[in-house]
Amino acid sequence: MPVVLPGIRRVEHVMGMPIVADVRDEGVDDGTLDEMFDWLRWVDATFSTYKDDSEVSRLNRGELTLAHAHREVLWVLDRCEQLRLQTDGYFDVRAASPDVVDPSGFVKGWSIDRAAALLDDAGLRNYAVNAAGDMRLRGRAVPDSSWRVGIQHPLHRDKVAKVIDATDLAVATSGEYERGRHVFDPHTHEPPEGGILSVTITGPELATADALATAVFAMGAERATRWTARLQGYEAMTILADGRVLLTPGFGRGLS
Repeated sequence: MPVVLPGIRRVEHVMGMPIVADVRDEGVDDGTLDEMFDWLRWVDATFSTYKDDSEVSRLNRGELTLAHAHREVLWVLDRCEQLRLQTDGYFDVRAASPDVVDPSGFVKGWSIDRAAALLDDAGLRNYAVNAAGDMRLRGRAVPDSSWRVGIQHPLHRDKVAKVIDATDLAVATSGEYERGRHVFDPHTHEPPEGGILSVTITGPELATADALATAVFAMGAERATRWTARLQGYEAMTILADGRVLLTPGFGRGLS
């Protein structure tokens, strides 16, 4: 007999990507997911660099000043500046061009963190939110005791580079095998030529994990190897162009 799972699963296309909410709690109220996806649509309308009327687009055209920007926009830009300093400048909202602010490398993860907080506030304890492969995991994949996530190998679509079992974890991957060349070295404003195929960062916040993954990819292999060895609170898997897979000691283990 087939196993009937509790909960609800919903997929919507927001921010230019499929976002999947897989909730395994019983008695899930559809309204909770409505609220979550409404939040994600607001984020898209406010931060998208592809929408002419978003606040970020208006800031870039000089039609809106920071003094009049939404408080969430100010908070995001402030946090991005903190991450720029933390990553020696390798995560930068002006990475592609000194004249264009693009916080997308932080906003996706931040919006999913906040979406997960909405699920928490609704009393949900077992869910996964997946934004084009970047994930926020919580609780159990009922009936299983944890969530099991395979990290795709950057060269082989049918091969898994690493499997993670977790009950409370954020997982973010940066690479060019899905979206092509979209990561830039902020110091040159050019795509990095550093021998890295993909970087996966795990930790407590998807926003920070996503930004760190972007920064490490932009660093190049030599610098990235030294830098990830000093990470605190986050773990890294870096797959190099020569086939080596570099793991920090705690990678693959969920948070306690």
